[in-house]
Amino acid sequence: MADSKAIFDRLFETFPALEFCRSEIYKSYNYLRECYRNGGKVLVCGNGGSAADADHIVGELMKGFLLRRPIEGQAFNHDRDILSHLQGGLPAISLNAHAALLSAFANDEEFDYAYAQQAYAYGNADDVLIALSTSGNSASVVNAVRAAGARQLITVGITGEKRSVLSDKCTVCIRLPETETYRVQELTLPVYHCLCAMLEADFFET
Repeated sequence: MADSKAIFDRLFETFPALEFCRSEIYKSYNYLRECYRNGGKVLVCGNGGSAADADHIVGELMKGFLLRRPIEGQAFNHDRDILSHLQGGLPAISLNAHAALLSAFANDEEFDYAYAQQAYAYGNADDVLIALSTSGNSASVVNAVRAAGARQLITVGITGEKRSVLSDKCTVCIRLPETETYRVQELTLPVYHCLCAMLEADFFET
């Protein structure tokens, strides 16, 4: 399996249009790597297709993606059966995945603040919030970034090319070189696959 640098370089060989945001992608990777080195976790949120991407990111981080992640010699040495069925994970939470909490908060308050509530309650200074919005202006995602900032989280935005609220408010914003929603989404997936693969290589490559 390739190391993180090779994975990063291959992204631009396959998707040369992403050279436009090479620096921001690498900065995002560095923030995520430091988050995990410091024992933090990643929070992710988005709406619609971006919500599906948020869930997808969590899936790639929390279990084996391209590598096996055996936990032999680590925890649960007293219970070999459970150990043999588990994998190493990079802690991540999709804020749009909690239907009961989201509907309760939307009913009692406003949905536009539902992700913000979770970002504030879950967030610690060593964590990173990944905020997905093709326009960069989705109110619920922007409010999550605002709440994360109040908790001193690093915030990584992934948006379309146009300047937006997220591009102004996030610690780093990956502005993908497209403006139509579906085209932005088409470039979002290879970017987060690259980030997840790089992190996996860093923490689980043997």
